[in-house]
Amino acid sequence: MDTDKKEEAGAEIAADGRRLTRIRIRHGQTQIDTDRTASSFPPASVSIRVNLRLIPGVLPTPTRANYHAAHMDRFDILIVGAGPAGSFAAECLARGGVRVALFDGRPPGEPKACGGGVTSKALKAWPHLLDAVGRTIDELDMYSPSGKHLHLKLDEPFAVYSRNAFDTFLLERARAAGAKVFAEKISGRGFKQNEDGWIVRAQSGTVFFTDWLVGADGANSAIAKKLAGPLPPAEMEVAFGYRAPLPVDGEAATVVAFLPKWVGYAWAFPRIDHISFGIATTQDAFDHDSLDALMWDFMVAYYGAPRYRTPTSRGSDRVPSLNRNAAMRLWKKSHGTDSSDARKVRAELKNTAERYAARIPGLAPRTWDTRHACGERWALLGDAAGFADPVTGEGIYYALRSAELFADAYLSGSPLDYEPRWRADFGKELQRASQMRRKFYGNFWGAPFTDRMIEFARGHRGIRKVLGQLVAGDQGYVNLKKKLARSALKPL
Repeated sequence: MDTDKKEEAGAEIAADGRRLTRIRIRHGQTQIDTDRTASSFPPASVSIRVNLRLIPGVLPTPTRANYHAAHMDRFDILIVGAGPAGSFAAECLARGGVRVALFDGRPPGEPKACGGGVTSKALKAWPHLLDAVGRTIDELDMYSPSGKHLHLKLDEPFAVYSRNAFDTFLLERARAAGAKVFAEKISGRGFKQNEDGWIVRAQSGTVFFTDWLVGADGANSAIAKKLAGPLPPAEMEVAFGYRAPLPVDGEAATVVAFLPKWVGYAWAFPRIDHISFGIATTQDAFDHDSLDALMWDFMVAYYGAPRYRTPTSRGSDRVPSLNRNAAMRLWKKSHGTDSSDARKVRAELKNTAERYAARIPGLAPRTWDTRHACGERWALLGDAAGFADPVTGEGIYYALRSAELFADAYLSGSPLDYEPRWRADFGKELQRASQMRRKFYGNFWGAPFTDRMIEFARGHRGIRKVLGQLVAGDQGYVNLKKKLARSALKPL
């Protein structure tokens, strides 16, 4: 025997009474366990274990032999990320007979930083989304940067969900359809491509093999950074905010308020058991302290201390109830955000509000022409592909639609057709939104465009209707200018 080999032997009694000898031979990084009886050769059984951790940068060639040897699970498609895009793609593919692995790397119960709004456009495209537990919204309060108020009654309602509940709903549908779900995290160094597909190693050390790798792991996607390239800070947006208690009577307004002197807006979206407050703005101009102070002023104004009833239940951790007869007074210190009642509300919120933050893609117009969402044996979905509205940051519709388009392309036998399909379906719309973002948050006739938009909508029913359709997701950006112009010509 060679000097760099070592043999260990021990004797046992086999089930049939014969002497059983186990010989362990170690050679480099490979270990061979041999079980043989004293009277038989070659061995009755041989198993080979390869310790990949001890071979930096080296992974086995995915032949059928070493696939079994390394105990790898093999799939047609492996999806990293179990948000709306990943789970819906897994469901569609599994229902089509594809062997799918879905990886959810988030800790159990960790909330997703998102307002949770699902547009009426998405609800009409996929009615089963209404089976998830959430709130249906049919009216909305909007505020301009100067504090002008507009109350909108929506022809088509949208829904607001807790992202934990919504994501779990979609994940369980994927599991029921036949996708195999793993609570494993895949890092940026955990996947490698060869001529037969992908070797994927989870952080636990478990190794998987797949023909196709799909990144649905959000705006910070490790897969997208490696395969499509990282996005610059100017093409990312930031969303942050707080989850806070509902008023004691459970009634809460849905609010969108455009920020003064900032690109972006604040929101208050009531959910089943709390309110999601947040601000979405550009990352390159992000100033945490200033925006956080603005966020707190918005929350205090929302609960409206001078205009709300004081809680009557002793020890209640909920703030006072909503007075529907008064609008919020926003963006100015003189409007009550520093009164004694406001300080009381602020103190209660300090004890109950939970902070969150996230990044959202906001691609520049030229990037839409050059950035790809798929390639040889890989694809990107949802935020990982950059599919979010650059004006509003809304991404759930595009997450679901991109998942559906990829699944359709794969099941038709032409997965690379996913690229022209998403471009034809919604690519032009998002590129147009990217072109409009600067104008949308810029000035128009000496005032912020959002100020003028709300001012005009307050006095014109046609413009108000178009704005409601835009909020609900039914009005796109490609023909928005013409639609507003036609509406403005109609009688008040």
